[in-house]
Order: sequence, then C-alpha cells, then structure tokens
Amino acid sequence: MSAQIAAPSSTDMERDARNITARHKQVVPGEIAIGVIIGRTSEFFDFFVYAVASILVFPRLVFPYVDALTGTLYSFAIFAIAFVARPMGSFFFMWVDRTYGRGVKLTIALFLLGGSTAAIAFLPGYETIGHASAVLLTLFRAGQGFALGGTWDGLASLLSLNAPQNKRGWYAMMPQLGAPLALTVVAALFAYFWSTLSPADFLDWGWRYPFFVAFAINVVALFARLRIVVTHEFERLFESRDLVPSPVIPTVKAEGRNIIIGAFAPLASFALFHMVTVFPLSWVALFTKESIERFLIIEIIGGAVGVLAIVASGFIADQIGRRSLLGWSAGGIALFSIFAPLLLNGGDLGEVAFMVLGFMLLGLSFGQSSGVVASNFSQQTRYTGSALTSDLAWMFGAGFAPFWALWLSSNFGLFSSGAYLLSGAICTLVALRANKELAAARD
Repeated sequence: MSAQIAAPSSTDMERDARNITARHKQVVPGEIAIGVIIGRTSEFFDFFVYAVASILVFPRLVFPYVDALTGTLYSFAIFAIAFVARPMGSFFFMWVDRTYGRGVKLTIALFLLGGSTAAIAFLPGYETIGHASAVLLTLFRAGQGFALGGTWDGLASLLSLNAPQNKRGWYAMMPQLGAPLALTVVAALFAYFWSTLSPADFLDWGWRYPFFVAFAINVVALFARLRIVVTHEFERLFESRDLVPSPVIPTVKAEGRNIIIGAFAPLASFALFHMVTVFPLSWVALFTKESIERFLIIEIIGGAVGVLAIVASGFIADQIGRRSLLGWSAGGIALFSIFAPLLLNGGDLGEVAFMVLGFMLLGLSFGQSSGVVASNFSQQTRYTGSALTSDLAWMFGAGFAPFWALWLSSNFGLFSSGAYLLSGAICTLVALRANKELAAARD
C-alpha cells in the first residue's frame, strides 16, 4: 500500500477515493461508458441551459436598452467567449493533471463549472446594476469555458481504445449521447417554466431554476467520474494506453498538423449542432409568431430523434468505417443546407421536418465525431492532443455558429445560414481527404 501511495501521480486528495473503490477489480467497456455518458450529459446540460437563456432571458434582463435582435446577438457573442476560454483552461488543467493527478483536476474543474453556472442563477439585471450585469455575465461565461477545459478525463478515448475491435464505432458513439439527453431535459425545464409562469415571474425568478439543477447534476457527475478515474485499475489502464497528460507546447509542436486536421474533420456536425439546437429557437423567437413552448417541445422530439440516430451511427460505423460515415454525413449536411432554410420558414410542418431531418443528420455525424480523434496521435501525445483537438473543433465549428447564423439571416435572409452550414460541410470533406491516416481507419 505504501508503494501505491508513493506513486508520482497520487495525491492525498485522491487516496480516499481509491480506498473507497478498492474492491473494484474488473475494468469493462460498459462501466467506462456509463461514466462517459454521465460526464458528457452534465457538460452539455450547462451548455444548453446557457444557450436557451441567451435567447429567452438575457436580451431582456441584461440588454433591455437595445432591440431584441441586437440583445440576442450580444448574448450570442458572450456565449462564444466560453469556447475561446476553453483551450486556455486545457493548458492550465493539463498542468494540474501532471502535478496533482486526474482526480484533483476533475474536482477543481467541475466545481468551477458548477459554481460559474450557479452564479449565473443569481445574476442581477441591467435595471439593478446597469452595465455591470453584462460584465458579470461575461465573467461567469468565461469561467464555464475555462472549467470545460479541465473536464477532459480521457474516458472517451479510453472507451474507444479499450472497446472490442469490431465494436469501436458502437462504443465511440456513447459519449455523444450526452448532448441530446441534456437538450431534452433543458428544453423540458424551460418549456415548463415558460408555460406555467407569467412573463414577469419567468424573467424575475423562473429562468434561474435550470441553472441550480445544472449545479446539482455537476456534483453527481463529479462523483460518478471520480469513482472510475482514481481507482488503481483504471490508472494502470490509462498508463498502459498512454492516456497520460503531456506538456501542451511540445504536443502542439509535434502534433500540430493532426490537431488542425482533427479540429476541422467534425466541423460539419459541430456547425449543424447549433443550427438545429440554438439558432432555430432564436429565429422563431425573433421573427415568427410561433409559440416558444411549442418549439421547445419540437426540440424535445428532435432530441429523441438525435438519440436514435447516434445509436444508429455506432452500428453503421462498425460496418463501413468512421471516416466513410463522416464523409457521407457531411455530404448529407451539404444537401440539407440547401433546403433547410425553406423548411425552417415553412410553417408548422416545415419546422418539424427541419428539426427531425436535422437531428437525424446530426446524430449520424456527431455520433462518430470524437471517435476518430484519438487514433490520430502518437501514444505519448494522445491524451493532450485529443483534448486540444476537441477544444479547437468546438471553437471553430460551434462557438460562433449561433452568432453568425443569426447575423447573416437577419441581414441577408435564411438562405445565408444555409450557406454558412454548407461551408462547414465543405471543410469537413477537405479535412477528411487531407487526413490520410483516417482513410485506413476502419475501427
């Protein structure tokens, strides 16, 4: 036992968790999958809570001195700050990981994430503190993004690498289930409060409850993930798979090409991600007379379709390969981008068709968007390289998508948002072609 305590990666803060789980002896992919799904659901829950509030709440609470469109654009600009702060968080938390251990890093990161999210729930409005409200919102949003840089635990890569050879696609899709699951719960919460409260009560206190729920979910996710990552069996498995943190700057120098290509490979799915989750709600709220509650229910239906499509992506990827599935999905997204504006502007049936088709394509592409990352890197840089690739992919593909889609559509019409989505599909196809290593990846 003393030898284990003396291990370089051990810390006093992790020993108790290891002792609690000392009887945990067998490492199986199914258990890794549970930890990954819980962790990703908590992260996406924070993400969607802020996204919905940036449309329904912040324009009126924080930016009441401008028109609704400008206020929403301001909110989306602050929304993007988290994606810029996320790589900075990765840089810092990789140092924490190397110095104090993966368990300490996750504890700090998830409490910072949950604390930043809960702090938004107490945000005073412009009528109370003036422009300081926007400053605080920006600070809390940056805290969310910085914390997300530390939530990378390597479990998704470990799951993909430890899965049976003929089921790599199946296990690779599991982390992505967190997104539609989180969206479904968030949309249901906001739909409930929006429909049951008066507009004054919703703006005063009703919108704050989903942020409290987000903090509670983060605490549950923290203990679920700590139970896995700090046990001796998993630590040995991380080390045997070389899923240990490497210094960021040397990793970038050694793997810069793979990081850039890996960041652009899932660009189509990441751009579509916001085009069917965040942007359409803003368009409906600003430019149509459709019921917000009704559209949130449509998003719940879309989330259920997304879950089924992500599951299907696992079966398909194991048959034709991840790269082929990403390529065909990018082609489908490119086709979808042409007639998507017509659907979104096509009334009740058009909106339902837009969401259902969009989530089908999103599930097929997003379901395997992370499964191709880890195989690109050398064993020594796999852990840090995968984290940086994920950060950049979200920043380039998703972080600014709601802002630009809304700005383009409001100035040039809905077809310009389709052109924006088309550009993401083209980037994915170019990146997949450039990445010859992925061409041989049939796992």
